[in-house]
Amino acid sequence: MDLEDEFNHLDLAGVDGRSESRRRICDGCGRPENVCLCGSLPSEPISTATQIVILHHPHEHRHKLSTVPILTKSLLNTHTIVGRRLRRGSSPLLDSLHSSSDQSPRAIYLFPGPTSTHISQLNPNPGTVLILFDATWKHAREMVDASAEYLSTFAIRACLDCHFGETGGNIFDSELILRKEPFLGCVSTMEAAARALRSLEPNGPEIETRLLNVLRDMVTFQASHLKPMKPRPKLLKRENPKKNSNKND
Repeated sequence: MDLEDEFNHLDLAGVDGRSESRRRICDGCGRPENVCLCGSLPSEPISTATQIVILHHPHEHRHKLSTVPILTKSLLNTHTIVGRRLRRGSSPLLDSLHSSSDQSPRAIYLFPGPTSTHISQLNPNPGTVLILFDATWKHAREMVDASAEYLSTFAIRACLDCHFGETGGNIFDSELILRKEPFLGCVSTMEAAARALRSLEPNGPEIETRLLNVLRDMVTFQASHLKPMKPRPKLLKRENPKKNSNKND
């Protein structure tokens, strides 16, 4: 059983083992009552000048450890779209930007790559739209590629710190990582939003801290019910007896 399987097996850390308890969902945070995060959420959703649009891959929409539901309960101005690409008709907000005669970028979408500008180097106007892609790395790249033509008229591609080629961490390596990351610098959607809002909002550092505190509590709770997994030993290839006999001949 790998780390992802263990998460699913725990059913959001249903530590008491009672199926009845796991079925009861908290009205406040939308999580099972035995893993309720209401005590960690802001008493009122945080208001921002930045509008946040999240394209939520259908697979992630059903994933138990998705941070999007908690993010949307923590921030006031969030809009979630379940799908695989952004196009005309996906969002009235984005369509209004797409149809505008203003040629300057009015939106930012986060995804690392050679054409991305680090978000700290941008000087966006108040009320900029932040677009996030919530999916696995493979699916997120496909979603960005499929949405690129639509976004090209009004959005600029930006990134956070990212280090390709360096192995990413897992829940046992960081207090902010819920799932194994493909490479160093990959972060959850909630952490990406927090880091981006630090640069986009006047009180960005405060918002970042509040969001990361919620994420930290979520990770801490999950990690407390998981045992560190021992690396699986590599299986040695069995030598082919025929090959060895040919060598001896």
